[in-house]
Amino acid sequence: MSNSYKNCKIQDNTAELIYENGSLFVTIFENNIVHVAQKPGIESVAIEEGYIPTAASPKVQTAAEAGVSDTAVKAVISAKDITVNVKDNEKLDIYYNGKLVLSDYEEARKKSEKNPYEDLAVAELEGHTVGKDESSSDAVTIVKKLGKDDAIYGLGDKPGCLNKRGYSYVNWNTDDPAPHVDSFKSLYKSIPFFMVLGDDYCYGIFADNTYKTTFDFGFENTDYYFIEHEKGELDYYFMPGKDMADVVGLYTSLTGTTPLYQRWIYGSHQSRWGYYTQDEVLDIADKFRELDIPCDVIHMDIDYMNGYRVFTFDDKKFPDVKGLSEKLADRDIKLISIIDPGVKKDEDYFMYKEGMDMDAYAHAAGGEVYENAVWPGTSVFPDFTKETVRNWWGDKTKILLDHGIRGIWNDMNEPASFNGPLPDDVQFEYGAHEKVHNIYGHYMAKATYEGLKKNDGGKRPFVLTRAAYAGSQKYCGGWTGDNHSIWSHIALSLEQVCNLSVSGLAMCGSDIGGFGSDTTPELLVRFYEAAVFVPFFRNHSAMGTRRQEPWQFDETTIDAVRKTVKLRYRFIPYIYDLAHECEKTGAPIVRPLVYEYPADRHVRNISDEYMLGSFVLVAPVIAPGKETREVYLPDGDWYDYYTGEKYSGGRYILADAPLDKVPVFIKAGAIIPVADGDIRSTEDITEDKISILTYPGKGSFVHYQDDNETFAYRDGAYNAVEYTLDGDKLEKKVLHKGL
Repeated sequence: MSNSYKNCKIQDNTAELIYENGSLFVTIFENNIVHVAQKPGIESVAIEEGYIPTAASPKVQTAAEAGVSDTAVKAVISAKDITVNVKDNEKLDIYYNGKLVLSDYEEARKKSEKNPYEDLAVAELEGHTVGKDESSSDAVTIVKKLGKDDAIYGLGDKPGCLNKRGYSYVNWNTDDPAPHVDSFKSLYKSIPFFMVLGDDYCYGIFADNTYKTTFDFGFENTDYYFIEHEKGELDYYFMPGKDMADVVGLYTSLTGTTPLYQRWIYGSHQSRWGYYTQDEVLDIADKFRELDIPCDVIHMDIDYMNGYRVFTFDDKKFPDVKGLSEKLADRDIKLISIIDPGVKKDEDYFMYKEGMDMDAYAHAAGGEVYENAVWPGTSVFPDFTKETVRNWWGDKTKILLDHGIRGIWNDMNEPASFNGPLPDDVQFEYGAHEKVHNIYGHYMAKATYEGLKKNDGGKRPFVLTRAAYAGSQKYCGGWTGDNHSIWSHIALSLEQVCNLSVSGLAMCGSDIGGFGSDTTPELLVRFYEAAVFVPFFRNHSAMGTRRQEPWQFDETTIDAVRKTVKLRYRFIPYIYDLAHECEKTGAPIVRPLVYEYPADRHVRNISDEYMLGSFVLVAPVIAPGKETREVYLPDGDWYDYYTGEKYSGGRYILADAPLDKVPVFIKAGAIIPVADGDIRSTEDITEDKISILTYPGKGSFVHYQDDNETFAYRDGAYNAVEYTLDGDKLEKKVLHKGL
């Protein structure tokens, strides 16, 4: 059906494009972000007050006035470095710095034809999953042209390749404990942001719609990609830049950056479902100290609770958690505890009673409080979309803090449930479950973060989440969920961490060793090595699987793990500085090679190597039995971290990689702060134990030293020191003396 362009009106610096059937609203912001929507203004879970940029004043011309000879162009809108050519049928061409970057696909979609002779019922009888056409008549679809050589990155922790071109995904937060493979369309997080990288352009699309959404990146047809929302309105942001760094900066300026956490968060974490008693937790801590393996955090899974009731403690297995936390503190180890959203239906349970009295829980379509089952049995689900409920839940964090717990781990917040999924029509304040599902974990993380911020004496809060949406990075870090102890999941973890990082969620990681299945000594070591510089660094395993604390294996394994963990601790000052940079600019801590070298087509699909900042390249072994591996070094000069041997880049080399070594290369010109001496926890990393690694060439680096963990950098709690290198001469200049 044709939808002819009629006119354009400007109000509040937004252009309303009036068509025969409806309107389209286009806003160009001062930072060149373009907002295209079917409704005026910004209504967003991800974009909160204080993050909305200033709109530029647009200029509207006819095609003739703008000097455009294409008769299909009906009007031209321009502001800053953006020009938008308006066509019939709500089609737009968007130019950045005079170059056409984004175009609507104007032809009919080219779906593959179904074979009329296929009997899909027979395939299903044998147990095959048969794809069905799930397109909806009321779906909202965005279809854009796809360049022949375009690569696509983002969407958070979706399985599959680093470069998402040629694949199709669905945003619908999903807890699936089966081994995650490339064919999975959905996992725990729904981050509707991706970047398209061409040979001479880069842009991002943030499709801000919380309903179930399909992203097809040339799977249906190589001429275009499409975004299809089951319901809601068309509402997306176009973010152009010269490279991925520019685009990530724009996205995080809109949705928020990952905060700088207390330094111990970047240390080594140990966890298992489950550690069944507080004595066992203390024994774990003592064993780390005995074996001289650095450790900063132990996590308590659901077994510490009384019958899995949240904000309670089992008085037999964990009778004195405050005493436990104090004993751990004597060993420089902190305690983090898990919390799930499901509240047990129990008339004698304070959380259930208080929540019922204040109408805190989601309702079924008939009006009654909705019930399903999770760990404690029959449970109800807090409506975190209500501010009063978030405040109530956040205040309960004081129960955990009063017992010495230093951070909170949110799980099962897709939300997961045991008696089938929540029906689409379960009601929350923000809307029905079909609208809330993808943002439920986001709002739970926000409630938890704000509770910790209020109740923890000014310390920077740490929340870890399994489910998330765009903008969740302001409130939490995330891990990739229930991975397995299989070799393919080492490779998968690197793909997921890199795509999460460029999707804004920079504090991220995967369970080292694998959560499900049984690890082996070699697999455990290579998992540790792959994650050596990944921001969230946790060994975690499941009940019923082989235990995987390093000492469960032989001395060779223990030695290799110790060496790897100590390598991480040596680089924590650099990781910490990158985290500070991330908070300021959105630049991820860990980056795919393509982020740093977008013009190098060799790196577009490399996912078994990654960058720590701009100067450190890591190339872990991800296959069994290997003691060497091929490493691609991008342009420039590189030095082997261990030997100092120099290599010219732009080529592959063969790197030595015995079991106890992860290949690491340093870019020429780097100046990197590192920790020296006997380091067993981040408490040992003091100013007098930080030295500088320098590699020939010119460079500079600003180091921020934490003086008081109870204040963020904006409160002046850092010493800022700039190191500059000219030839072999290193100069140090104190820029700011912290409190």
